[in-house]
Amino acid sequence: MTRSVHVAQENPATAVTVMEAAAEHPDVADDRELVRPPRRSRAKQLARIGIPLVFAVVAIALWQLVVKVTGQPAYLVPGPLDVLDALRTGASDLIEPTIVTIKEAYLGFLLAAVSGFAVALVMARWRVAELGVYPYLVILQTVPIIAVAPIFVVWFGAGNATNIIIAAMLAVFPIAANTLQGLRSTDRNLVQLYRMAGAPPRTQLFSLRIPHAVPQIMTGLKIGASSAAIGAIVGEFAAGIGGGAGGLGYAITRYANQLQTPQLFAAVIVASVIALVLFGLVTLIEWLLLHRWHESATPQDE
Repeated sequence: MTRSVHVAQENPATAVTVMEAAAEHPDVADDRELVRPPRRSRAKQLARIGIPLVFAVVAIALWQLVVKVTGQPAYLVPGPLDVLDALRTGASDLIEPTIVTIKEAYLGFLLAAVSGFAVALVMARWRVAELGVYPYLVILQTVPIIAVAPIFVVWFGAGNATNIIIAAMLAVFPIAANTLQGLRSTDRNLVQLYRMAGAPPRTQLFSLRIPHAVPQIMTGLKIGASSAAIGAIVGEFAAGIGGGAGGLGYAITRYANQLQTPQLFAAVIVASVIALVLFGLVTLIEWLLLHRWHESATPQDE
């Protein structure tokens, strides 16, 4: 019993195997109780949802109270009710820009995820590739996007393609950097064990390094999800509509120029929801991959 628990603790990826083996042998039933992650009580689950909602309600109420007491005009500081009314009455005007921004942000994120993961695999496999590529990834991250966006407009034209590239450019570094860190953080003892067994580098990569790097990979994807949405909006500021339908960035610029502040707030909220949905999807995938064995995705006693 002690040995199986020790194995599960030393190598979390084998915890599921230990649990399945214990299910076939009643004499080690105690191991299943020790390996199984603790269940979070219903009260704690409600608290994780209820407390943020309470804080949000209090903040919105204070916002509305301050606007009401100070008598600020809606074009300067709109209240929550003004923003809600703008969302209700202007929903039809935001549908098409929202769809455009979703396509740009999500396609940019997908492009960044694929390219970032591929670059990280190459850098993890060959040290010379890491030395040659990683500094330029850092430089790419430090370049102001708003400054290089006009260059992309000249190269690729104004419109969706440029915005997708800008979104991918902003998201690729955290994905590549976190993936590389995860691949480099594999337990050396396990790597030596694979080498002693004669496992080729491809087997080490797909059966050892990548599974152990999943938590770091998902962290990079979550950061990249938010960055891609920001990149799409920034790209729309610089690239405009390109003769087609403009996204939320273009709508935000138009509302700001016309001093339609409630509509401006409404567009910003919708843009935030786009990023939150993408972040939530990545978080859900992370939970599905990790909740059975990794401590970061299992309930913790508080």
